Amino acid sequence: MSEKKITFGRVFWPSLWAGLIVSLLIGIIWIIFIGTLFSGFSSEPASVQDKTVLHLTLEGEIGERGESKLNPMSFSFDKKIGLSALLHGFNKAAKDKKIKGIFLELNNPICGIATAKEIRDAINRFEESGKFVIAYNSGEVVTTKSYYIASAANENYGFPSSNVQFLGLGAELSFFKKTLDNLEVEMQVIRGSDNHFKSAVEPFFRENMSDSARLQTERYIGGIWEEIRKDIGKDRSISIEKLNELAEKASILDVNDAVKHKLMDGAFYKDEVMTLLKKKCKIAAKNEIEFFAFEKYAKKAFYQDQILMVEDNPNIAVILAEGGVAKSGEGLTSDDICKLFQEVRANKSIKTVVFRVNSPGGSALASDEIWREVKLTNQKKKVIVSMGDVAASGGYYISAPATTIFAQPSTITGSIGVFGVIPFTGKMLENKLGLTFDRVATNKHAIMTTNRKLTEEELSIIQKNVDNIYDQFKGVVAEGRGMTKAQVNVVGRGRVWTGTDAHKIGLVDELGGLYDAINFAAKKSNIKTQKVLYYPIAKEDKFSAIIEQLEDTEASIKVQKGMTMPKELQVYYNQLKKLEAIQGIQMRLPFDVNFN
Repeated sequence: MSEKKITFGRVFWPSLWAGLIVSLLIGIIWIIFIGTLFSGFSSEPASVQDKTVLHLTLEGEIGERGESKLNPMSFSFDKKIGLSALLHGFNKAAKDKKIKGIFLELNNPICGIATAKEIRDAINRFEESGKFVIAYNSGEVVTTKSYYIASAANENYGFPSSNVQFLGLGAELSFFKKTLDNLEVEMQVIRGSDNHFKSAVEPFFRENMSDSARLQTERYIGGIWEEIRKDIGKDRSISIEKLNELAEKASILDVNDAVKHKLMDGAFYKDEVMTLLKKKCKIAAKNEIEFFAFEKYAKKAFYQDQILMVEDNPNIAVILAEGGVAKSGEGLTSDDICKLFQEVRANKSIKTVVFRVNSPGGSALASDEIWREVKLTNQKKKVIVSMGDVAASGGYYISAPATTIFAQPSTITGSIGVFGVIPFTGKMLENKLGLTFDRVATNKHAIMTTNRKLTEEELSIIQKNVDNIYDQFKGVVAEGRGMTKAQVNVVGRGRVWTGTDAHKIGLVDELGGLYDAINFAAKKSNIKTQKVLYYPIAKEDKFSAIIEQLEDTEASIKVQKGMTMPKELQVYYNQLKKLEAIQGIQMRLPFDVNFN
């Protein structure tokens, strides 16, 4: 008896339809789920009552703009706090008669040192209103960055058994040369002829830092550490020499040590802090403190302010630009930023522009596109740049045409230089996988492939192109800063500077944060009453509203504020993502350094 043959179609089509039906059902379930959330929760927060204490919890990522994204893979919400809304919240709360003070709880926020200083400055401004800020350091470990923010508060407490990291700053860089050698991959590196400080490419052909890389790293890390000690010393009335001694001797290992050496005011459990807050607010022990979530308060106030501002003839535009510079996709893209500058130029009520740049650079082409729009705008309306944690390489290139550049003392900037990296993978593919290649071409340079090593002639052609782009970079900076190319080359060559050092050598005009830049822009354009409109124009964040309601009701859905993979793996994963995204000649920061 012969077996009946099963055709491909009888297997394929039912399987395809089954997959489509399952996908459709999952989609419908998601729509119903989200719809239920939207109908069940109101985005309107409860009104603030008299004698309210705002509760600000700083944990997870802090960016220039806040956002919440649905992550269908982990059935969670990825959340980022927006700095612009936070700063607006501090300013509004200082004038709000219903607000008594702020309870600041820290659990290792993810941000740069310059962002941390922006928050510190906002705390100090708020305290000038006569209202209090009480900081509480919770979590297993109080990092240097967390403590740096907390030290700005009137009073600063910590959980008794929390460890404290106060050991100074350090940087550990990864080098891939041996790994690439084992894989038989050769990275063909081309950088500006005298760009020896442009050390982004060093991990591909070295096993350690060059003298130039070590020099600039020691200089800017030392500069940032000095600024941190200055700020802490001022608020805690401790000399910067004493703070350095405490770090050098590892004298601060836990909260009790911090209290002993006057870095904190007490080692308290949270209920003890609540008792202290009641006394501060003159509330009876049996009564509850009227808390209100600071982030909800700030975001709602910021959104409402911006909605009104759209219709109220704004006179100052703040363009927020964050991330790696690219033509399109995620981050700081020329497709998006150029449109914003064009929109601002066309808005007749806008008198001046503050360009907030927080970027390590990236694509040379995209940087040039944005530079052009900044220059055109500056010819019509004064552009004032405010640099965030980093505005280096391409991030500096797009800042150069501005009338005035502001940076925080700890901003990482400069890195005026260019590089390109072309991997040679032919040996790896042949020896590891048995792949070989053959070619036909009309001209000898027609096939520039990673599977064939570049000839000396081809390397010299690319080197010439890189040098031309570096010369263009120097020209852009020279024009914008009133310098000669030779003067730019002295402070360029890929070297990274702190904001403080950049100010001394003429790459930065003023030291200060975003609000300093806005106030300067208003004064420069004779604006008496500031009407500030942020770009991209704020939209109500429905997902954030849902998350806030879920957090308030302690619902069982997961709200993801940090990373879903181990921190060390996340570092390498991010490096690989950046490497994968690199196309063409780059104006990019030499390396990434993260401070705790």
